[in-house]
Amino acid sequence: MRAGLEAKRLVVKVGSAVLAGEGGLERPVMAELARQVALLRRGGREVVLVSSGAVAAGRAAMGLPRPKDMPLKQALAAIGQPLLMQAWREAFRAEGLEVAQVLLTAEDLAHRERYLNAKATLLALLGLGVVPIVNENDTVAFHEIRFGDNDQLSARVAPLVEAGLLVLLSDVEALYEADPKKNPGARPIPEVASVKEVLTLAGEGNPLGSGGMRSKLLAAGMAARVGIPTLLLPGRRPGVLLSALRGEPLGTYFHAQRRYRGARAWLYQNLSPKGALVLDEGAVRALRERGASLLPSGVKEVQGRFGRGEVVRLLSERGEEVGLGLAAYASEEIARIKGRHSREIEAILGYRYTEEVVHRDHLVLKEEA
Repeated sequence: MRAGLEAKRLVVKVGSAVLAGEGGLERPVMAELARQVALLRRGGREVVLVSSGAVAAGRAAMGLPRPKDMPLKQALAAIGQPLLMQAWREAFRAEGLEVAQVLLTAEDLAHRERYLNAKATLLALLGLGVVPIVNENDTVAFHEIRFGDNDQLSARVAPLVEAGLLVLLSDVEALYEADPKKNPGARPIPEVASVKEVLTLAGEGNPLGSGGMRSKLLAAGMAARVGIPTLLLPGRRPGVLLSALRGEPLGTYFHAQRRYRGARAWLYQNLSPKGALVLDEGAVRALRERGASLLPSGVKEVQGRFGRGEVVRLLSERGEEVGLGLAAYASEEIARIKGRHSREIEAILGYRYTEEVVHRDHLVLKEEA
């Protein structure tokens, strides 16, 4: 059973291999995708499009070969981004829809305030009936170009907008048991219960990958951990999105593992804690066994400097990572109230935001990730 096919909100990622050929952007492909999205919109669904293709569009406009150095890639992205958006605008206007450009980097989504601002903007656009078209801000996002992270970006945009399904449109039919170019008899894998079980099929190397199938598997794994299933589909096949959402057994379906929303979903994908709190053994047990919040009495030590609302690592006294959480107080404040009872907070600080240093709803344990 492919859950999520009826989702009212989808994130659809379209790769450069789908959108562009040697001559640049392929308008008929874009028009067909716009037609499918428009039909979904008329059926009451909302779609956020994550689109690659800026570098390919810039390269075609300048008549240059495939770039090898990063400054040239970034320059071509700057040239190609308005061309990409113009092409999408024309494709969707033919279907009676407006589009909006949203440029993001992984860093934008690693900061809680910027994450929430991006979420508010995207939801407002969907409320207006506009199709948001998200892309990496390639001109400044060095690592995102280098590692081909639009797959990763789409997996982070999906929980950002609380989507029920992530769709990766690629130039391959599905995930195969082996490379079909080397082994013509390789069979497609229709469903995947756990990405970890199939990750070796995409080859070894850098854990972030360099695009290709490995990047897509990592994206599917990221989405699965926050309860969002993923569909990998052949993006150039006419009507493929509509057919797959009707339940036709196309591509590869990746099952979700759990469902978390809001701050906890963001924490699962956040990679930039600003400091750490060392907890006593009783606090660690309370978090793990009772699902409790972290109180100031359980904090032994404060490491680093961070502000209220920033992400901190939670450590045992032995240095073991227990989890991540959103700090309800700044590091200087926690240093003053650590080891004390919650009822003493106001007397010590002169005010009290909450009784907890980290609320359970704003905390994720390592074993849950």
